[in-house]
Amino acid sequence: MRTTSSMKRSMALAGAALLCLLRAGSVLAGGHLDVDDAGTLDPGQCLVETWGGRAGAVPATALHVGPTCRVGPIELGMNFDRASDPRAYYIGPQVKWTWFGQAADARFSGAVSANVTFDRTNRGKPGRQLVFPFTWVATKSWQIHANIGADWATVSGERTARHGLGTEWALNDKVSLLAERNRAFDVWTTRVGARFNFTPLISLDVTTSRTGPEHAHGFYVGLNHEFKRP
Repeated sequence: MRTTSSMKRSMALAGAALLCLLRAGSVLAGGHLDVDDAGTLDPGQCLVETWGGRAGAVPATALHVGPTCRVGPIELGMNFDRASDPRAYYIGPQVKWTWFGQAADARFSGAVSANVTFDRTNRGKPGRQLVFPFTWVATKSWQIHANIGADWATVSGERTARHGLGTEWALNDKVSLLAERNRAFDVWTTRVGARFNFTPLISLDVTTSRTGPEHAHGFYVGLNHEFKRP
């Protein structure tokens, strides 16, 4: 039987994993991935990301729907999230701007991304996130992403640093391999997976992760659909 301290650590880890899961989906162009790329949608384009996942030493699920559109030089979006154990609902806007390397053939690019998340169940202070993503296109098929920023937790407002590295390697036009290592809410997460491009505008992400010192397992599936803005 687990000791009380061990159970408390497991519960804390589950909460941290769920927070990372929700906060990732609230801001990133890569769906449920923790490490963002520095790109934005093309002018006149929109994107709807939907994903679901289960993570934590005491498994908790999260569901996300996030429509985003390019408006002028920036992306504007709204995020809707639902979490279990404990059950909670979240909503909030996001904005992203690629301030350097906007050209389609740019080898290096930088962006700034921010969002606000309101916990509609527990109220309290709104959560916030500010991230500076950078992307280096090493080769035609290989990209490396780096993030640095901060999170402010919902309800408590506690601030923690965020940073990570991620990579994408395109095997061909249909399949890319994904890997990343990220620290958020004082917890490290390692994630690997793949992206399957059904068409140039529709893709499916499938990843698995390990979080924290207890290596709590997570599994996520995300569907991304890009389309021309009406």
